[in-house]
Amino acid sequence: MTTDTTDPRPLYAAAIDWVCTLLPGATDLDAPTPCDEFDVRALLGHLVTTVERAHVVGEGGDAHSVPLVITGVADDAWADTYRAAADKALAVWSDDALLDSRVVVPWGTVPGRGALWGYLNETLVHGWDLAVATGQDPEADQDLAAVALDAARGFLPAGFRGGPVPFAAVVEPREGAGPTERLANWSGRAS
Repeated sequence: MTTDTTDPRPLYAAAIDWVCTLLPGATDLDAPTPCDEFDVRALLGHLVTTVERAHVVGEGGDAHSVPLVITGVADDAWADTYRAAADKALAVWSDDALLDSRVVVPWGTVPGRGALWGYLNETLVHGWDLAVATGQDPEADQDLAAVALDAARGFLPAGFRGGPVPFAAVVEPREGAGPTERLANWSGRAS
């Protein structure tokens, strides 16, 4: 599998679907998460903006025009808000030509498929954050997470952290960690 030729759209859609299964379990919105900068409410606001950014980027817009976190969503509306934003993003990316078009994302100018690999990583890692914070099963589909981990190791080298790269150092996975947890560890999350 190579991120240069593989179509990440089905993987991204599957990651979004997994996050959607976690959203109803997010009931304590003030609980801390493994992502130090977010409590559950802020993490939900960030998850929504990641798919909104994917949508804007797919339309040729500036990802920075979407805030890092949205607020003002009713506590019981996060699942619907996320699904609606995700559906818009997936619809934009249904255009095959976007996969090889150059797009501008917060981490640079990349082919569209590279942008989706990045958003896939973010979806799974923040899904893991949400699952851990809310006491849910933190493992996405094993094959999906394994492919995402393999891709992340290619586009996010271990030594390429800090400064403008918003990832902490790789964390050594605990024995028995599943692929989603190992992906979170690769992205700097402690188990």
